[in-house]
Amino acid sequence: MPPPRPTAKRVLPIIFLTILLDLLGFGLVIPIAPFYAQHFGATPKVITLLGAAYSLMQLVFMPMWGRLSDRIGRRPVILMSVAVSCVGYLWFGLASQLWMLFAARILAGFGNANIGAAQAVIADTTAPSERARGMGMIGAAFGIGFVLGPVFGGLLGKIDLALPAYVASGLGLINWIIAYFRLPETRDPEHIEARKALPPGALLALLRKPSVLRLLLVTFTVTTGFALMEQVSGLYIQSIWVPVPAGAAPDQIEALHKHAALLSTAVLAAVGLTMVIVQGGLIGRLVKRFGESRLLRFGTATVTAGLLGMAAVGTIGWYPGMFLASIALAAGSALNTPSSTSLLSQHALAEQQGGLLGVGQSMSAAGRVLGPFMAGALFEVEGRLPLLVGAVLTAIAFVLTLGVHKPARPLNP
Repeated sequence: MPPPRPTAKRVLPIIFLTILLDLLGFGLVIPIAPFYAQHFGATPKVITLLGAAYSLMQLVFMPMWGRLSDRIGRRPVILMSVAVSCVGYLWFGLASQLWMLFAARILAGFGNANIGAAQAVIADTTAPSERARGMGMIGAAFGIGFVLGPVFGGLLGKIDLALPAYVASGLGLINWIIAYFRLPETRDPEHIEARKALPPGALLALLRKPSVLRLLLVTFTVTTGFALMEQVSGLYIQSIWVPVPAGAAPDQIEALHKHAALLSTAVLAAVGLTMVIVQGGLIGRLVKRFGESRLLRFGTATVTAGLLGMAAVGTIGWYPGMFLASIALAAGSALNTPSSTSLLSQHALAEQQGGLLGVGQSMSAAGRVLGPFMAGALFEVEGRLPLLVGAVLTAIAFVLTLGVHKPARPLNP
């Protein structure tokens, strides 16, 4: 007899912890990365390209990890990817030249391209009615990573700017050990063998469905808008509230950079805390009452409002307003992401989950490549421009959501 299929009650806490530790490592590096790179002579444009290099690897390899998890199972893919990211963070801390920072971020991005496989674990073990809540757990892990990661990253960065990267690598090692001993395989060997026989064009045909295509485009445009904010938030705050005077001494510059990192950390923590509250505690009840399609539209509109709010408070120089705008931005994203992912998973057969969700995450990664690539150049023209362009993109995404609907009969029950 084959072993019983793992239940959501058994699997969800483990996959939540796995993604949480992954995102804590990612969050630790966020507040110090711009200022760490400046020590190697990086300009704002180069700093944002550093973030783009990380996301480029996710763009390329998320479908690969997801599809590979369809073929060999979720567990080995997650173990391999966590190990790679652990090495990437260690190299980031040990870097002595700018090219090493890029190489380390590329390696970490390759390893952290496992979200599609993690989402497939949730799709394997949840019914459609509970899927948005399950996907929200990943969003909650993102949120906690954004709360605790940047907070501790900023505090550790005051001791040494490389220290957060070492701690991130240590968390990766702990993550691998926990996943090795506690994470079960959610697809039995018979299902894995069946997926090997899936025609190569089956996933491509699925991507041509209008609702699937719209969901992927919404993911791409919303993520691009969010990434435009994320990549320049520290520089934006520094330029308005902690400007570096001309001719400042190196010690003064470093002190100002650290203060800017703390202010940026506070805003990112507000983003993360909001995402934890919405995705960790509210999304399940909201989906039952309003449905994924309505939440997708409302969340996308709220992201647009948050980006416009950040641009407005920067204009008047009111720093507390950054918290109000970031809360709106985070709440909108927290409604958008699990709703979109849940709808996407319901358009796929069981043997297509890893591949399709991997493509979805690849579109998200594409936004995190394009966003940073655009952000630095736009910021050098005018500090608010990345936020305004992000608002335009998310407004386009809202129009796309008007044509998104839940399938009458989910293909992955």
